[in-house]
Amino acid sequence: MLMDEYLLKRMVSSVIAITGVSLLTFLLLFVLPGDPAEMLAIAKYGPRDATQAAIDHLIRQEGLDQPVVLQYARWLKGVLGGDMGISRISGKPVWQEINVRLPATLYLAGTSLVISLCVGLPLGIVAALQRGTCWDHLATGTSLIGVAIPNFWLGLILILVFGLYLGWLPTFGYGTLPHLVLPAATVGISMAGITARLTRSAVIDVLGQAYIKTARAKGLPGHVILGRHVIKNALIPIITIAGIQLGHLLEGTVIIEMVFAWPGIGRLLIEAVHNRDVSQIQGCVLYIAIVFCLVNVFIDLLYTRLDPRVRLNDRD
Repeated sequence: MLMDEYLLKRMVSSVIAITGVSLLTFLLLFVLPGDPAEMLAIAKYGPRDATQAAIDHLIRQEGLDQPVVLQYARWLKGVLGGDMGISRISGKPVWQEINVRLPATLYLAGTSLVISLCVGLPLGIVAALQRGTCWDHLATGTSLIGVAIPNFWLGLILILVFGLYLGWLPTFGYGTLPHLVLPAATVGISMAGITARLTRSAVIDVLGQAYIKTARAKGLPGHVILGRHVIKNALIPIITIAGIQLGHLLEGTVIIEMVFAWPGIGRLLIEAVHNRDVSQIQGCVLYIAIVFCLVNVFIDLLYTRLDPRVRLNDRD
């Protein structure tokens, strides 16, 4: 019963957040510099054919002469009915455009997160267990480099070395496993540095707890203490950062997608903003809000499974 009540509260708060994001985005689009109708006409018909008559026709067709509140209410009614509208540039349904780009985003996000965890977790654990030694300095320095290097610069270096000089991997495009390697490595290495530093701090904190000293006094082997007590109790902050990273990845890594010509959600949003495709912008932003809300709910529920001390009513 407590779980059902908690889920209901989380879902209600998520709906409120999503509605607020959609409203704010909808209103911001109408206070940006320039005439939305003129920009839409230019994007849809071209600069030469965007006459005043075409602009007036577009205003009547899209209901842009109505109050903003009515326009938002009409759009929200369509969303609740499963209709996000039609992209004013491509002429296709908004959700169809998002669904076409979604597999590429999921592909890149999942692979990048796996790379981040596979590299960052061992680095952080080694640095914590060998605290103050050369291994600690080496792991910490490596993670710091990963954090400090900008994504776009690392991506360009990987393209230069593995794509142009060595010719091992394709430098742009999507569709095969070799196309995934460079963009996923670029994103994963950058995130691995953050994961490693947070893992190190979490493991050091757990190692200083009284129950770890008790376990050592009982004569438990080091690998048992590490696997049964240390890592399990250090997972909560690690899961938090992993969830945040996953949320950002699922919304699309704009810079990396532009560098590697990766057809993801982030690139779709940039194209929509560039072309003033209002319906597509609203659809992408709503998708991003939904993703973040779902990830946050999942993380909150996972907390209660990992640590029995975390109670649902405390999470509220």
